[in-house]
Formats: sequence, structure tokens, C-alpha cells
Amino acid sequence: MLELLINPKRAERQPWQMGIVGLLFGIIAMFAADKIFASDPVLSQYSTIFVILFSVILTIPYIYYTIKYEERKDVTIDNEFKLLREHSRAIFAFIWLFIGFVLAFSIYYIVMPNSGNLLKAQVETFCQINRGSNYQECLKQYGSGINVVTGQVTGKERFFSIFSNNMAVLIFTIVLSLLFGAGAIFILAWNASVIAAAMSIYVKSNLAQLPQGFARYMLFHGIPEIAAYFVGALAGGILSLAIIRRDLKGEKVWNILQDALYLVIVAIIILILAGFIEVYITPLLI
Repeated sequence: MLELLINPKRAERQPWQMGIVGLLFGIIAMFAADKIFASDPVLSQYSTIFVILFSVILTIPYIYYTIKYEERKDVTIDNEFKLLREHSRAIFAFIWLFIGFVLAFSIYYIVMPNSGNLLKAQVETFCQINRGSNYQECLKQYGSGINVVTGQVTGKERFFSIFSNNMAVLIFTIVLSLLFGAGAIFILAWNASVIAAAMSIYVKSNLAQLPQGFARYMLFHGIPEIAAYFVGALAGGILSLAIIRRDLKGEKVWNILQDALYLVIVAIIILILAGFIEVYITPLLI
């Protein structure tokens, strides 16, 4: 029933509505993982995985039909610039969905008492990335806020470190999307939950500081970075559906392959810009 809330055509016309859908789906996923498994002494320890599982289950129908809708455009539209413009509408809808997830996870984690296990793995991931040398100390103090420590590295070294990590995520997203169609939503839901954990740590349980946390982790470099992953997921998903529907034949085969290649190139360019913003611009603004 929930997958009928919005369809791909409507989402592309009004992409902001996907933010509301993501917010609703995210809260449902957090609530379900929290309340259904909270009383179980074993499963409650793995509730963080159930948050992602429920998010993926709720979102897969929309992602699948969107990719299917975009793959049809590859068959009917010959102009590549027009095709990329059409795809951009789906990307904006995906970004709004992602933002809804991030806000839902953050708000629930901050507001609801005794919800510490829901993003436990995400907090550990945050500490591993940002405080690797003081991992245990980070885990002890995450509830009261963490200042990110990057060590004595140059901006160039940090840029290449961030870019190489993001490229690995992009490749994994493309492969996962190619093999499972809408399967890339798993890695994207996971990234949303990690960012939500970082935002929750940053605002120190004060919901009024959430906009500042959102600006720090999402507004400047986070959204472009996630957009690149969605572009990659769309490229892999289009190829996956084209193979399933046997559209990779005849005159349309080059259009589909060329479109997927262009999408991957666009994703890489966006990642380069996002890495540059994260290293050289975000520290000056936040």
C-alpha cells in the first residue's frame, strides 16, 4: 500500500514530495526496528540492520519503477542532452528521498529515548572514519559531540583519500545496481543512516541545532556526493533492465550503452567537485 503513495512520473514533476515520502518511510523503518525488536534480547542488538532492511523494503518498488521508466526513455529519446535532462528529474527525486531518510533517522534518534542501538553500527562507522586512532574514546563520547580530527595531512592528500573512497562506493553502487537493478538502494540507505548518525552526534541531542548539522554534513558536499551515487545507480539500473527486457539489440543498443557511459562520467565529475568542496570550501563555511 505504501508504495502507491507516489509514482515516478508524479515524483519527477514534483520531486520535493519524495522528501516527505522519505521522511515517512524513514520514521516507519526506525519505529518498526525499535518497537518490534526492542523486547527481544538477541535481535535488539542488531536493530541497526533492521532499520536499513525496512528502509530498503519500503523503497525498492519506487526505485524499480523509476529505473524502468528511465530505461524506456533510452529507447524512445535519441538526443543525448535531452535524455540527460530527463534523467536529471529522476536524480532530483532520488536526492529528495535521501534527504527525507537522513532527516527521519536524525530526528527519531535525537527525540526518542532509548534508541541508542538503532544507529549503533553507523556511529561506529563514523568513529572509524573520523577518529580511527581514538576509536574507543570516540565511542564513549559520541553522545556529547565529536570534533572531527583528520591528523597532519595536506589538503591534496585528504582530497585524494576522500575521492578514492567515494570512487570505491560509486563502483560498488554501479555493480550492485547492474546485478540487482534497484539493489543499490541498500548502500544508499546505509549512507543516509551514517550521515544521520554524524548529524545526531554533531547537534548533541539538541534538535534546534539540526539545521546546522544538516548544513555541515549535507548541504555543501553531501548532496553532490549522494547525487553522484544516484547517477551511478541509475546507469547500472538502466543497463540491468535493458538486459532483462532484451533492449540491447538493434539500433537502440548504442543509445543505451552511450547513455550509461555518459551517466558514469557525470557521476565521476560530480564526485571530483564534491571532494574539492569538502576539503577546501566546507571548512571555511562551517
